[in-house]
Amino acid sequence: MSLLSISGKNWILKKFNQDDLTFIKENFSLDEMTSKLLSIRNIKRDEINSFLNPSIKNFLPNPDNLIDMDKSTFRTIESVQKKEIIGIFGDYDVDGATSTALLGNYFSELDLNYEIYIPDRKNEGYGPSIKGFKQLIEKNVKLIFTVDCGTLSFDAIDYAKNNGVDVIVLDHHQSEVRLPKAFSIINPNRLDDKSDLQYLCAAGVCFMFLVSLNRSFRSIKWFKQNNIKEPNLINYLDLVSLGTICDVVPLIGLNRAIVKQGLKIIKSKKNLGLKTLFDICKIESNPSTYHLGYILGPRINAGGRVGKCSHGANLLLDKDPKNTFKLASELDLYNKERQMLERDLLNKILNENKDNSSDPVLILSGTKWHEGIIGIVAARLKEKLNKPVIIISLNGNTGKASARSIAGFDIGSVIIAATQEKILLKGGGHKMAGGFSIKVENIEKFKNFVIKKFKSFNRDLISLRPLLLDSIIAPSAVNLEFFNKVALLSPFGSGNPEPKFIIENLKTVNGKIVGEKHIKSILVGEDGSTIESITFNAVGSHLEAYLLKKNHRIFNIAGKLSLNEWRGQSNVEFIIDDISVNKILKNKVPSSIG
Repeated sequence: MSLLSISGKNWILKKFNQDDLTFIKENFSLDEMTSKLLSIRNIKRDEINSFLNPSIKNFLPNPDNLIDMDKSTFRTIESVQKKEIIGIFGDYDVDGATSTALLGNYFSELDLNYEIYIPDRKNEGYGPSIKGFKQLIEKNVKLIFTVDCGTLSFDAIDYAKNNGVDVIVLDHHQSEVRLPKAFSIINPNRLDDKSDLQYLCAAGVCFMFLVSLNRSFRSIKWFKQNNIKEPNLINYLDLVSLGTICDVVPLIGLNRAIVKQGLKIIKSKKNLGLKTLFDICKIESNPSTYHLGYILGPRINAGGRVGKCSHGANLLLDKDPKNTFKLASELDLYNKERQMLERDLLNKILNENKDNSSDPVLILSGTKWHEGIIGIVAARLKEKLNKPVIIISLNGNTGKASARSIAGFDIGSVIIAATQEKILLKGGGHKMAGGFSIKVENIEKFKNFVIKKFKSFNRDLISLRPLLLDSIIAPSAVNLEFFNKVALLSPFGSGNPEPKFIIENLKTVNGKIVGEKHIKSILVGEDGSTIESITFNAVGSHLEAYLLKKNHRIFNIAGKLSLNEWRGQSNVEFIIDDISVNKILKNKVPSSIG
């Protein structure tokens, strides 16, 4: 089935294998829809149990599979035995903050001296700098960890080496053939790494390092000799899962187990900073990947975007209730400021750049656009236009940029290639996101370079916007029983998208605007079943007239299920992504769910 919606999206039902569906249903005591969803995800028959019940024990590989792991572990133990002060240089986003907090909290449990340094986004930019390393070295640091950065930081690492300080890089960003002269570089995306852990975020890499370090301390009986209780690394999975979700890495393999277990740790509120942020955000339901990605993550990020870059890491490290409340409250305020700046810049770009709508990759620049929010605005435009977006903030004769991409176009490798061609001053990233600095005179050359690369990657990407959907269901399926069946496949995220469904032949019986831009509607189906729905950012869109009962047409909806929990009550509603009014071709599998 392929169907064009009123907003121009192409509705496409995902394919599945009927033989696999039948096998799963008969051998795992699962219902028709859950079996179908597993088939759609191409889960191998012998991996279904581990997919449905992911555990750290079953997925955790030997940390030594990562290049330089044993070398890094040995150097850290030597540092601890010499009572050296350790430095942690972290990035200012969520992955960097959680990675910094992982190492810091572990070192605190071992009663070790350490210093952290988070660079200022505007004044220092991404990654290690001579200025940042100098400040750590002046505090008598003898070993520096760089987390979520460092893979391409040649100058800063040379500076540390020349000053007798070793640097251990714990990163996941794409590398070049040439690497800096660090003591060691643990990065599953090194070109010579064979660990098959390329999907880890930096927090995941840091967790693997702590597994190795903890194991080595245990083997030499360091905990016993120093009368220190061995840390339980499972308790750190709240931070690892937060970094994993917010860095939008695939929820496959070890990542899936990390997030599944991490949500349980978050629920127990072991980390004071996270607990305080939960309370300030008034989250009363069980934590989910939605809470991590859309409520907690943006607030931790907000410090690096429009406030104090170290706030996120400090919130996750602090053990004082008064301090954590202050940090969490300020991050909440920064997030409100970020939302206002984001809205203003997004509206400005949409109003002033209509002539660029036909470009396959949207590359825009403006004078002194706020560097802290251009990445979010790029992400918003990417979702709206279904094309890669790069936004450059100009200041004098140079610009700093953030890029967001779509599936199939590796923006990180393109930025690295442009850097190697001397089109960019410096840059890096991964498949879906990146950043760089550029001279203004090279912007047009860079634009041509990117568009040429895009066309060589996959010409089919320049097409109608696809909306991939799992199945057609009956209106009566929007209930708690069906929601719980679908939830068996959680946690959802990149690499394991939340199932999306079509419900046919509905009409609106009541609708109202909530907030500034969202619409809540009560819909009714042909069988008399009613559905509570919400459509985000619908005011002013093509969907508004259907959802506010301004016409009486019968329509179809596409979207996903959502569970609302409030004061012990659970209610399932449907989050609408899109609407169509065309008659759907009936090539569906059995759909009388509910």
